[in-house]
Amino acid sequence: MSIFKSIFASPNRSSAEDNDPAGAFRTSVAALLVEAARADDHYAPREIEIIDKSLAASFDLSAEDAAALRAEGEKAQSGALDIHRFTRVAKQMTAEEKTAFVEQLWEIVLSDGDRDPYEDALIRRICGLIYVDDRESGAARARVAARLSPS
Repeated sequence: MSIFKSIFASPNRSSAEDNDPAGAFRTSVAALLVEAARADDHYAPREIEIIDKSLAASFDLSAEDAAALRAEGEKAQSGALDIHRFTRVAKQMTAEEKTAFVEQLWEIVLSDGDRDPYEDALIRRICGLIYVDDRESGAARARVAARLSPS
């Protein structure tokens, strides 16, 4: 089941999103995940794998469809001047969905075992734009770090 279930019932979408609200939302999520992966100027295969898994789980997609969505996100992210158009759509998530999304961002950032200041700044910025406070972002980071650490 998709973790992003309440988005498409929102009355706050723009008219452009009304043409394909699911596609606009999915592309925005993919673009933000790609932005997090590229923030340190190193877009690693492990990050691509995590993005594909996250998209597949979030939207109930096959591996092929998740990879295609990631490719759409890569294209959107590389052509964007800023992240505001992507976060505007993401603001429609419930608090639970935002927390799950922030965990996905942290998983990408922490997957290489190196905390980059640009990655930290990007996640803080995204969190501010989608109204996730620093405390919740820190808790999400700690949960992800605990999952990623070798036992």
